[in-house]
Amino acid sequence: MASTTPAERATTDGQPQVPPARHEFALTPARSTLAASRVALGALILRDLVVLRKNFGEFVVRTIIQPFLLVFVFLYVFPSIGQGVGGGGGKVSESLFATVLVPGVVAISIMFQGIQAVALQLSTEFGYTREIEDRVQAPCPIWLVAVSKVLSGSVQGVLAAVIVFPIAAVIHAPGVHAHLTVHWPVVLTLIPLACVAMTSLGLLLGTVFEPRNIGLMFGFVVLPLTFLGGTYYQWTKLSPVQVDGFHWLQTLVLVNPLIYVAEGMRAALTPLPHMSLFVVYPVLVGFCAVFLTLGLRSFRKRVLV
Repeated sequence: MASTTPAERATTDGQPQVPPARHEFALTPARSTLAASRVALGALILRDLVVLRKNFGEFVVRTIIQPFLLVFVFLYVFPSIGQGVGGGGGKVSESLFATVLVPGVVAISIMFQGIQAVALQLSTEFGYTREIEDRVQAPCPIWLVAVSKVLSGSVQGVLAAVIVFPIAAVIHAPGVHAHLTVHWPVVLTLIPLACVAMTSLGLLLGTVFEPRNIGLMFGFVVLPLTFLGGTYYQWTKLSPVQVDGFHWLQTLVLVNPLIYVAEGMRAALTPLPHMSLFVVYPVLVGFCAVFLTLGLRSFRKRVLV
């Protein structure tokens, strides 16, 4: 049998034989699950932030309307018409009330933004169209999709606090001034923690309440949190409300996460007496852990239904 040259053996019917590329693929390591999840989480958060940038005007209007009305009515209109809020002590009491109200307005803005950015959005995505199914198809665990909601909502909460604080600090009637003292270490640590806690609450509410019952959420959860959350008063001033020596209201509001945010903001922005920060920080961390754990469990259950 005639021998063949290497060039002849490399061809069959005049067509060159292409060697298999298995060695090339073997040189490229497969992406790990952790790396894929991290990339997917970043993409989910980036998507939410891009949507926020496109609708930033709507976000600003939605964020400032309620705090602006609160500050305008209580700190401008009431003192201007002689119906000031502050115990009837004239401009001094009205200025004290302004000092109390400013951190409360920032706290309530963080809470409402967490609920609006997460709970209301989830009520839409879990609705008839089931838009949430597009999210959970991302190459990452289901719980990571919920975490992306919490993190992107927290960014919106920080922006809300930054937008609302100058409004609450400036809009006052003549002669009424809020005596503010900014403690930056508390501000820079408390606001992100409060935003994560409130968006975790939004995750829990958005997965527990059906879209058709979202009105009940505001009536039975959001309104009590607002009025018993220390927005308009200091927790330390509730001690006179008692029955047979038991400070029942001061004790009852301790189950409200907003009271810790409001008191923490008073510690961060005012020289007023406030709840100890050694209580505020651990309790907020605890609320964050509880809300996030229950919210992730409820989110997974709603997705897999």
